[in-house]
Amino acid sequence: MKTHSIAFIGIMIAVLIILGFIPPITIGIIPVPIAVQSMGVLLAGLLLGKRNGTIAVLLLLLLVAVGLPVLAGGRGGFALFYSPTAGYIIAYPIAAFLIGWWSGKLGEKPTFLRLFAVTVIAGVLVIDSFGAIGLHFVTGMPLKAAFLSNLVFIPGDLLKAILSVIILQRLPKNLRYKLRA
Repeated sequence: MKTHSIAFIGIMIAVLIILGFIPPITIGIIPVPIAVQSMGVLLAGLLLGKRNGTIAVLLLLLLVAVGLPVLAGGRGGFALFYSPTAGYIIAYPIAAFLIGWWSGKLGEKPTFLRLFAVTVIAGVLVIDSFGAIGLHFVTGMPLKAAFLSNLVFIPGDLLKAILSVIILQRLPKNLRYKLRA
């Protein structure tokens, strides 16, 4: 692995942790808060690509598993992988990989709309679907109710996808290529 790849992975982990410092918004209808940190997962896939983006997210989850409070709301510890948020957390590296893989297939000059579609389908829908399934298994909530309760996240997730694509497109082209190398 190249030195600049290691540096970019480290920077992305720092971004993910910083986004975790933003306090989550708790909603009464579902035991999962709205957190900005999932935007970092979308960014990891878009900016670093399938390999390095996935590595960055997996390393973040390793930090969580050993107990560091790096998830939204200052949460950490292996018990989170058995909590109502487990499905969302487990989906993070999968979403980063799928976004990185699919966005890499779009060519050198992908349009905003194509990148947004990839981010929503491979990121938002994957994270929310895994989250609903995890919610069903951990809490016993009916699967249909778990999926319907996730609708509360869609407006914010769409905004996160838009911001992620804007950030990617605002970077100089030569930096975009270095990030994914």
